[in-house]
Amino acid sequence: MTILRGVRPGLAALAAMALAATAGVAACGGDGGSGDGTFTVGHSEPDHLVPGNTTSSYSFDVLSGLFENLVGLSKDGKPVNLAAESVETKDQKVWTVKIRAGQKFHNDEPVTAASFADAWSNAAYGPNAYEANDYFSQIQGYDELNPEDEKAKPETDKLSGLKVVDDTTLEVTLKEPFNQFPQLLTYPAFAPMPKAAYKDLKAYEDAPIGNGPYRISGKWERNRQVKLVPFSGYTGTRKPRNKGVTWKSYASADTIYTDLRAGRVDVQQTIPAAKVPEAKRLLGDRFLPRKTGTIDYLGFPLFDKRFASPDLRKAISMAIDRNGINKAVYNGDYLVADSLLPSIITGYRKGACAEACTFNPAEAKKLYDKAGGFEGTLELYFSNAQPTYYQWMQIVANSLKTNLGIKDVQFRQVPAADYFGLLSRREEKGPYRQNWEADYPSAQNYLQNMWGSAGNKMGWEGTPENKEFDGLIAKGNAAGDEQDALKFYNQAEDLALREMPQIPLWTWAGQGGRSDKVGDVTITPYAGGLVVHEVTVK
Repeated sequence: MTILRGVRPGLAALAAMALAATAGVAACGGDGGSGDGTFTVGHSEPDHLVPGNTTSSYSFDVLSGLFENLVGLSKDGKPVNLAAESVETKDQKVWTVKIRAGQKFHNDEPVTAASFADAWSNAAYGPNAYEANDYFSQIQGYDELNPEDEKAKPETDKLSGLKVVDDTTLEVTLKEPFNQFPQLLTYPAFAPMPKAAYKDLKAYEDAPIGNGPYRISGKWERNRQVKLVPFSGYTGTRKPRNKGVTWKSYASADTIYTDLRAGRVDVQQTIPAAKVPEAKRLLGDRFLPRKTGTIDYLGFPLFDKRFASPDLRKAISMAIDRNGINKAVYNGDYLVADSLLPSIITGYRKGACAEACTFNPAEAKKLYDKAGGFEGTLELYFSNAQPTYYQWMQIVANSLKTNLGIKDVQFRQVPAADYFGLLSRREEKGPYRQNWEADYPSAQNYLQNMWGSAGNKMGWEGTPENKEFDGLIAKGNAAGDEQDALKFYNQAEDLALREMPQIPLWTWAGQGGRSDKVGDVTITPYAGGLVVHEVTVK
C-alpha cells in the first residue's frame, strides 16, 4: 500500500528542493519596487494562465502563487500534502484523495473535490486542445476524451476515472498502476478551478481565480506584467512573507539583467551566460548559483522523411562539440550531457550516451555518408527567450557545415510565447531546440513526457521502437519499488539513445541574481522556480 497521509510542509515546502540556492535577508537599498513590501521579477511572457493549458515555465512562475495543488514537494524532493489531507492507494491504480476542509478560491467559492475533477476533465478534453492535455493520459477515460480521429467529437467531456464521492473526497482510477501519481499531482496543470471559470474561460484567463496564497491584482497585462497580492482567505501553509510580486515580462534576458543592475527588477532567475562573469563580480553574494535539472536537447521532426535514419541523427549529435560550446557560450559552467537525464535525478547513469554524445567529426561523417546525407535546406528552430540560443545555434550550424558538409543551414527564431505552440502543432521543418525542466524529480518525468507516444514532439510515436519504449516505461510505472522501476526506466533510456530521435546537449547551471532590496530568495530546479512566498522585502 502506498500512503501519503497527514504530511504538511513548512513555509519552504512547495518545491523548495535540495540543491536550491538561498540568499540571506538583505540590507536596505535598491529601487526594484515601490517601497510598499512588494518586489518585481523579470521573466519571459507567459503563453497561458489557465493551469491545464500551458507547459511553459514562464507561466508556471505566475501559477505557482495563484494556485495550490493537492500535493507539493518537500526539500528532499518527496511529495507532501498541500490542498490534500491524504492521498492513498492499495494497488497504485485506484487512489483516494481527501481534500483539506475550509479552503476557498479567491472569489470565496469553496474548494471541493469537484473543483479538481472538473478542471482535470476540462484540460483532458481533446477539442479544447490544451497544452498539458497529455499529462492526464494516466487517468481512466482519457482515450474517450481524445479519439484518434481528431475531427470526431467525444461523446463525453468528463474523465470516467474521476469520481466525486463527496465535497472532500475524490476517487481517481488510473488506466494502469502508476507508483508516482502523488508526484504527478505536484504539476501545475493539476490545480483546481472554480465553477465561475467555465462561464467564460477567455475572461478567466485574463484574471485567473485560484486557491493559492496570492490573488491577481487587476488583470493580466499581456506583454507587460502580472501583479499578485496576498489572498487574505488563504488557509494553507505557504503564507506570504511579502506584500506582493509583479511578474514583469521582457523580450530579452539581457534587458532583465540591465534592469536588475539598475534596481528596476529585484529577481532574475536566469542571467544570460555572457553576463555571468560580470554578475558574479558586481552582485557578490546577491549572485545566486544553483544546480538544475534543466537539459537542452536538439529534437528531430521524424514526420519529415529526411530525418528518418538513426545514423543521420547520431551523425549530427557526434558533429556537435558540446564542450566547445559550453566554454564559448556558457563559460564552462554548464554540464555536458552524457545521458538523457540530469545528474540530480535518481536513475542518472554517467556515460549512458557513450560515443553518440561524444564529439567525433570523422566518425560523424562516416555515419552521415552511410545514412545517405541530407538534401535541401536544414532549418534550425529556437526561441528568442535567451540570447545564448542564437549563439550556440550558430556554432551548431558551422559544425554541421564543416564536419558533415551540409551547405544550406538557416535559422528560424520564434518569439518565446509562440514557440511551444509551434512545436505542439508540429510546424517545425528541421531540428529544434527543446528543453526539459523537471516537473517533479523522477526519471519517468523526463523519459515518458519527452519520448513517450503521448507527449513527444518529434513524431516518434507509432514506430516499433517507440511502442517498445512505452512498454518499458509502463513496466517501470507499475513496479513495486524504486529500484525495480529504475531498471525499466534505464532500459527505455538505452532504447531512446540507440534511436536518437532527440539528442541531449547540456544541463544548465542555474545562475540568478537579486537586488539588495530582497532576501530569502530561493530558486528551485522544478516547476515554479522561485519560491515567491518566502521572499522578504526591505
